[in-house]
Amino acid sequence: MINTLIVDDSALARNILRDFLEGDSNFKIIGEAEDGEEGIQKILSLNPDLVTLDIEMPKKNGLEVIEAVKKTSVPIVVITSHDTAKTAYEATVRGALEFYSKDTFSASLTPGKRREILETLKRISGVKAAKSPAFVHPPLFKQPEKRKIRAVVLASSTGGPKALSALFSLLPGDFPVPIIIVQHNSSGFDKSFAQWLATYTSLNVKVAEEDEIPAAGNVYIAQTDRHLELHSKNGQDCFLCYSNGAPENNQKPAADVLFRTAAECLGNSLISVVLTGMGCDGALGTQRIREMGGITLAQDEESSLIYGMPKAAAETGCVDMVLPLDSIPGELVKLTK
Repeated sequence: MINTLIVDDSALARNILRDFLEGDSNFKIIGEAEDGEEGIQKILSLNPDLVTLDIEMPKKNGLEVIEAVKKTSVPIVVITSHDTAKTAYEATVRGALEFYSKDTFSASLTPGKRREILETLKRISGVKAAKSPAFVHPPLFKQPEKRKIRAVVLASSTGGPKALSALFSLLPGDFPVPIIIVQHNSSGFDKSFAQWLATYTSLNVKVAEEDEIPAAGNVYIAQTDRHLELHSKNGQDCFLCYSNGAPENNQKPAADVLFRTAAECLGNSLISVVLTGMGCDGALGTQRIREMGGITLAQDEESSLIYGMPKAAAETGCVDMVLPLDSIPGELVKLTK
């Protein structure tokens, strides 16, 4: 059983989360708290396996709760509203492992998305357990031949915001090629994500727009709920566009869609990076990029919060380098010189 504590000042929100979690027999609600101070007390006294945490609350807010219980290593998932989205991203840097919009838990939640969230919560509830010292994949390093690089495409999911903030804080402001990101986000959180990530880099971070030509000095974030693609007109400059196809790997946007269209457009002048996350999104795209001559990187197990997406990419046999997170920025700089 996953003993879960719900911390939220809204009785309605607590009831919705209780119904959602108790719909799965693996979760047991062992307590609720109506404000941040009560939340801290119950986390320390009940020692839950999982905490769902609101951001804006009386007495202590979500960030203050995270700081107060940091030493317990209790897995925390933030459940927030759109107007506190930037704070929610900051919570992932402070120690929260994932966050969702309160709107997610509405009657319109699809069965597939419901399963995905529950599986993510189950995985997160075990994160505080010690990781196995035996890695599924040893570090890989295959030095690719030098070539002109025109873009970097990047995929991330659970644990992604914290990983991306660390990665971009180590990239220089004169990074010479555009970076295009699919981060699995809650609906409508794309603009706040771009604004938040911009605080960690001197590069220009923005939500990708239709028909935009990617340019050096820019980081492009995929909109939520549409697939981001890269195409070329008459063999000329590649441009960004959106499509409304079915989810892939239960994701929309899906990294696989971006990766394979970018591979067709840029061939061997493309680098891909797969970071921490649940599932296998990005694996088939990584394979296609390698087939087209591009360079492929993936985060290693030890530095990944959830070693799902990078593991799936590595298992294709098409990853050139499996690297610790803090080694990826330097390698990208070398490869793009």
